[in-house]
Amino acid sequence: MDIIRVLLVDDHVLVLDGLQARLAMEDNIEVVGTANNGEQALEQAIKLNPDVVLMDISMPVLNGLEAVKRFNDEQPEKKVLMLSMHQEKEYIALLIQNGASGYVLKDVPAAELVLAIETIFKGGSYFSAGAVDALVHKNVSTPTSSASQHDQLTKRELDVLSYLASGLANKKIAENLNISVRTVESHRQNLKSKLGIHSAAGLTKYAIDHNLI
Repeated sequence: MDIIRVLLVDDHVLVLDGLQARLAMEDNIEVVGTANNGEQALEQAIKLNPDVVLMDISMPVLNGLEAVKRFNDEQPEKKVLMLSMHQEKEYIALLIQNGASGYVLKDVPAAELVLAIETIFKGGSYFSAGAVDALVHKNVSTPTSSASQHDQLTKRELDVLSYLASGLANKKIAENLNISVRTVESHRQNLKSKLGIHSAAGLTKYAIDHNLI
């Protein structure tokens, strides 16, 4: 069994203590250290080499928004999972753009937080239901664009793109849109072909730039 090494980052001692106590109950998770701000997190990550950095947004010295970008630029092998009370779409979209692997609201059950850590450790992305709702449903209208590639996209392709950029897997997208996984895969290929974008990161950036999430 692989042990997941986690670095906790929050400026509230009680939050850190609570997270550390809860994660200590998991056989496959080891909290290797804590930090009180983004600057400390970057320093501790170099020393402790965690697999996952679990980090808040609102912190002194260097906040989570800036720290995620620094991690992406300086330590891209580290997976960053945001744990925050903020549910604003702008926060979440910018964190995705800056390289966060997931976003979990602080009101989720502890079991879901553990699942998020495990999913990100395995190379996936994870966004709690509240975060996905903020991204997808607060602005579902099709944005206007003069680009011919964008004009070629159908309403359903735009829906699929929004969910893809929010970190959802094909199966979950199929469930949300009440279509088959094969249909989702077909829409995904059409998006890549029409937009000339062939990576998940590229599709996410496109969705953010065109205000789809």
